[in-house]
Amino acid sequence: MKKIFVLDTNVLLHNPESLFRFADNDVVIPIAVIEEIDRFKKELTEVGRNARQVSRYLDKLRSEGTLTAGVPTEQGGSVRIHLGVPTPRDFPFMDEKSADIRILALAWELSRTQPPVVFITKDTNLRIKADAVGVNASDYTEAESFVDPEEHSYHEITVTKQLLDALFKDGEIPLTALAENQIEPNGCVLLVDEENPKHTALARRRGGTEILRPLHLPRAVSGISPRNVEQRFALDLLLDAELPLVSLVGKAGTGKTLLALATGLMLTVDKKYYRRLLVARPIFPMGRDLGYLPGDLDEKLRPWMQPIFDNLEYLLGGDETHDMVEGIHPVDHLIDRGLLEIEALTYIRGRSLPRQYMIVDEAQNLTPHEVKTVITRAGEGTKIVLTGDPDQIDNPYVDAASNGLSYASRRLRGEDMAGTITLSRGERSPLAEMAADRL
Repeated sequence: MKKIFVLDTNVLLHNPESLFRFADNDVVIPIAVIEEIDRFKKELTEVGRNARQVSRYLDKLRSEGTLTAGVPTEQGGSVRIHLGVPTPRDFPFMDEKSADIRILALAWELSRTQPPVVFITKDTNLRIKADAVGVNASDYTEAESFVDPEEHSYHEITVTKQLLDALFKDGEIPLTALAENQIEPNGCVLLVDEENPKHTALARRRGGTEILRPLHLPRAVSGISPRNVEQRFALDLLLDAELPLVSLVGKAGTGKTLLALATGLMLTVDKKYYRRLLVARPIFPMGRDLGYLPGDLDEKLRPWMQPIFDNLEYLLGGDETHDMVEGIHPVDHLIDRGLLEIEALTYIRGRSLPRQYMIVDEAQNLTPHEVKTVITRAGEGTKIVLTGDPDQIDNPYVDAASNGLSYASRRLRGEDMAGTITLSRGERSPLAEMAADRL
């Protein structure tokens, strides 16, 4: 049975594509939503861009039919604008000046006259009010955006000793040799000998091939070595020059940023495979902001980028006097040589980045639109690494399901050019591990 979905303003401002995400059902946009969209369209922000995009979508639909009657969509549903209803006498909320109440009143009236109706809003309190008056209300969370850590961790498969021996001898085995062979492209696998559980092997399905190949990792990458199985898989994904997009998802202290930087330094500075190591992160404070910072652009960015500098100093040994190059800090030396660039993501739009190793740290603070903008900057020969923790979000406009890191990881899963690994074991310190798990 077809349903009617009444959309709140915040749903459209979150994702303009939501107009077309309800399959063959009917989407109703209250006129109060259009009025609110109009107030946001001049903002030079992500919300403003989304408001303008919603207006463009609706204008295109208007040219294809009558919005008040409903314009058919390609999925078999329709989109229509409703002029609203007078606040019914038995409706408990009587503030007609409130756009939220007008929208809820429409959803309430439609649920009584044209069921089944579902009210979609990202406003928690409005969902509570809807429930109080008997309106079926739901949050807008794209199911395909959510990252299930279990799905994105590695596979553990028990095999025969003969199959393990064949993997080491031939350097590969076909997927069909495994009882459990539903492994996505670039999926990581721990193979365990059924006779001797201590006899194991780490392997990965390479891109779109139908074979598993064992991991061949160097002893150390920029002076660091992996401490657990997940980090070994992460390094294998990071070192694969034929894999242009890697997502590292995990809690604080699991080594996401350190592993990405170590690999980037080796492939850029030592191997010279990439022209530059570009490290970027979104600008969002944790807690109260300190306000405007003094100095030029580099000085303003330094506090935001300090976690990156800390990791680079650890890798380059910048605290040791003998590691200084002609009195210049190693990090500054790489920047001066053009091998390292550290910047905010604010100015990424419009750029084209060929042959660069680009790390986007704290990617969980990006919106789906922003992560798309970042990835589409990749030029020929560029590798992009997204790192972040969906449980540490500072951006008030995204959540664990709708943030850019989760969105990209989920939507690109199964693609030959993308790989994802979840890091669950903290290696920063026992205290950091305890805090990440218990607090």
